Amino acid sequence: MGLNALFKALGDNTRREILRLLTQKALTAGEIAEAFDLSRATISHHLSVLKDAGLVLDERQGQYIVYSLNTTVFQEVAAWVLDLRRTFLKRIEPGKERLRGKGKGE
Repeated sequence: MGLNALFKALGDNTRREILRLLTQKALTAGEIAEAFDLSRATISHHLSVLKDAGLVLDERQGQYIVYSLNTTVFQEVAAWVLDLRRTFLKRIEPGKERLRGKGKGE
């Protein structure tokens, strides 16, 4: 998973809304397009960006391609964010009085 591609994908409102739709169930590109006032080509582009970032999976079912969330990537991102948080909290723990305005002669 490339973090640049991931954050690029998540940086767009339409793509975040597509991800929200896919939390409910897997959908075809046409079903996704019906939820937006955008061209199918635009939706296809958004789906490509999401797929390149590893956030969605696509599976051919007959003449349709069905899109679903790649939960593995979301688990990896959550683990990365939690690790970042732990690192941050360890760094500020010794100076928490300073953050509250204490320790400077108060």
